[in-house]
Amino acid sequence: MCGVVGISGVENAAQQAFLAMYALQHRGQEAGGIVAFDGEEGKLHKGAGLVSELFGPESLNGLDGDTAVGHVRYSTAGGSDPANIQPITARYRHGDLALAHNGNLTNQLDLRASLVEEGAIFRSSSDSETLVHLIAKSRAETVDEQVMDALSHLVGAFSMALVVRGTLYAARDPRGFRPLILGRKGDGHVVVSETCALDILSAEYVRDLEPGEVIRIEGDRVEAVGRLGPVPQHAPCIFELVYFARPDSGLWGESVDRARRAFGRQLARENPVDADAVIAVPDSANSAALGYAEESGIPFELGLLRNHYVGRTFIKPDQKDRDFGARMKYNPVRDVLVGKRVVVVDDSLVRGTTSRSLVRMLKAAGATEVHFRIGSPPVRFPCFYGIDMPTRGELIGSELEIPEIAEKLGVDSLGYLSLEGMTEAVADAGPYCTACFSGEYPAPLVDVQKGFASKEGPAAERG
Repeated sequence: MCGVVGISGVENAAQQAFLAMYALQHRGQEAGGIVAFDGEEGKLHKGAGLVSELFGPESLNGLDGDTAVGHVRYSTAGGSDPANIQPITARYRHGDLALAHNGNLTNQLDLRASLVEEGAIFRSSSDSETLVHLIAKSRAETVDEQVMDALSHLVGAFSMALVVRGTLYAARDPRGFRPLILGRKGDGHVVVSETCALDILSAEYVRDLEPGEVIRIEGDRVEAVGRLGPVPQHAPCIFELVYFARPDSGLWGESVDRARRAFGRQLARENPVDADAVIAVPDSANSAALGYAEESGIPFELGLLRNHYVGRTFIKPDQKDRDFGARMKYNPVRDVLVGKRVVVVDDSLVRGTTSRSLVRMLKAAGATEVHFRIGSPPVRFPCFYGIDMPTRGELIGSELEIPEIAEKLGVDSLGYLSLEGMTEAVADAGPYCTACFSGEYPAPLVDVQKGFASKEGPAAERG
């Protein structure tokens, strides 16, 4: 998962991109970059680290222009090769090009093999670079036609911002897996992955880009370039609402906070329990826990606090200390827990490692009973569309049945939100992609079908 920003017709576009990327930092903490255009020439600054670590006054002042594209990157299966840090840049026959991409192409290895056979030389293992080669080799006459030609070859998930010679393009795949938002700031426009980035820019929300839509933006002008598709039905990723997006964002006409509260209320109806307090695994489960408390009538309490200052790496003093990582990240509020039967609400359960540690921590802090409630169904299948799920063999929901998971976690009871309950809670913006829960993949898994990738999960670097 990554965060994308595109800005056109806004003074000091790089500084504005920096602010938007700061708001989208939750979508990627490994690396980031900005390319700014002053006329037709692009200037790049990118590297590993958080946005606040990468950019200072000196680096931002060197990025002149009123057009920019930015990207925050989330670590994926391809590793930490600096060549994979976006935006990806190139110079081709029509000038400087910069691309920021969120998603995962399910035919990128097939495309790459064909391009290499034709003589293409790749600098990275990122699927995003495939699009750059497709644009460069297109025989269409205009840039608009070349962009449409290149995009028409892609299968899978992509929401992207692309600048060619100072002209900003934005595109979303025909199924609409990943979000992309159009906003207005003064006489210019912005495209961002979530509406929370519009807020920090004091930009006006205009609309969500529609699935399959490709637009060209030049300052105050937004024009249609074309449409990709059609496909049988749209499939926005429901895991964005479950976990990934910020709760203060709106996606596809849904408030993320309201969606998670609706998940929590339905979870309480499906999995009631006699308890003294409801607590969240902060921060992503806060809204679902509030919904559970509202529906159940059990008081919501701050039983766990999250340490927001944990670094990206730390030294583990003893490999036998299984709970060290959880204690670095969370701290129990003992006065809330002592002698209490607590309902712990989390948004999802993937491997289960942290959850086991939390249960031990809560009981050591005095909780007499710990009942786990999950605001989504069991995660049983890997994601091929841009969320870095573990391989199927690492997913606890794939390996074990619910009673076995409860025993492994050491909880007094365990309950998941049903697939039907989850989708019905946010039905107005559906239907959704629920592949990680159901195993039903809306877009063809071309690389898997052709033997380029494992059915256990994506093996290539993703945008």
